[in-house]
Amino acid sequence: MILRTTNSKARPMIRKVRTTTALRPLHHRLDPAAVEEIPFRAGDGVRLGLTRIDSGEADRPAVLLLHGHTASSDMFLLPETRNLVDVLLDDGYEPWLLDWRGSCRLPYNETGQKYTYDDVALYDIPEAVAHIRQRIGDRPLFVVAHCIGSLTLSLSMAAGLVPGLAGVVSQGVFLTPKLAGRTSLRMSVAGELLKSRIDHVPVDFRKVGFWSKYTPLFALASRKASCPDPTCQILHNSAWGTGASLFVHEHLSEATHNRLAELLGPAPLWILPHLRRIELARSVVRWHDGDHRYRALPPNALDAASRIDTPVLLLAGSENGLWLDSQKLCHEVLAHRQPQLDVAYTEIPGYGHLDTFLGRGAALDVFGHILDFLGKRR
Repeated sequence: MILRTTNSKARPMIRKVRTTTALRPLHHRLDPAAVEEIPFRAGDGVRLGLTRIDSGEADRPAVLLLHGHTASSDMFLLPETRNLVDVLLDDGYEPWLLDWRGSCRLPYNETGQKYTYDDVALYDIPEAVAHIRQRIGDRPLFVVAHCIGSLTLSLSMAAGLVPGLAGVVSQGVFLTPKLAGRTSLRMSVAGELLKSRIDHVPVDFRKVGFWSKYTPLFALASRKASCPDPTCQILHNSAWGTGASLFVHEHLSEATHNRLAELLGPAPLWILPHLRRIELARSVVRWHDGDHRYRALPPNALDAASRIDTPVLLLAGSENGLWLDSQKLCHEVLAHRQPQLDVAYTEIPGYGHLDTFLGRGAALDVFGHILDFLGKRR
């Protein structure tokens, strides 16, 4: 008998991380021929994703959809439910989707060069708008923006970089970000304690494994959680460790719930200083004060809100566990400081933050408000 010796020390499993800027394919049920992926780079050279959904008609108003940080355009294309793109197509619009540099279809949050929200407001959004306008000519262009996509859009608008939009729907937060006290505290403390050990907070426990430096974060997120899924715990029960909640759990279908790790990616910790400055100011403020490249952006977007030249609908769920009543506050502040602006506020009873788009009933409960707003201005 021949005895074979083996190495008693197992080799550590090497985690595969995307290092290229290739976009992950979109997950949708549309005819592939109707989905036009457009090569697109921001002015600073960063590769982004811009997608046009061809409706088959050339004279439709265009609607640009902006996702939140760590999400992607997939949040508007859920194949398991009636999604926002479906509704827009049926109502006579041409959807355009931008995957800005915070998209989980891109690798930048985990492995790419660091950025701030200034870069999104200065490069990503204005250049996407300019590209769309080259294609659509004088047709109306609307924007529907979620979370940080909306927050950075407000900075672009206050800078006068995207003038002449036909209307903007802002979901979750706009000019006046407001977090719960414990969320702000955890964000500050965690950012300082963890920045020397990790540079991002993952959401997919299967990728990091049990014996990893991220295990304590998942364990903390699981405290008092009603759902056994680790990804759901770190998003619904903890919002990447901040103690906030991203959605009302029962609003998600089983299929959407099972795709959370695909729909939301790692949250970079190096963005926290800018986010903390924004939250402490209770306004969207510029990060790069000494860099001349960012002089086009106002130091404080709320102070420059008079430059906003388009109607705005502030939309929010009544149970928003992340940004609380930021949109209601924004409406009150603008009504007092900039009464000439056309700004409306609508609250969706019983909805949280992400479920306003991901919820299985969003087409009935939420999207009608968006269509009413767009329809009055098309």
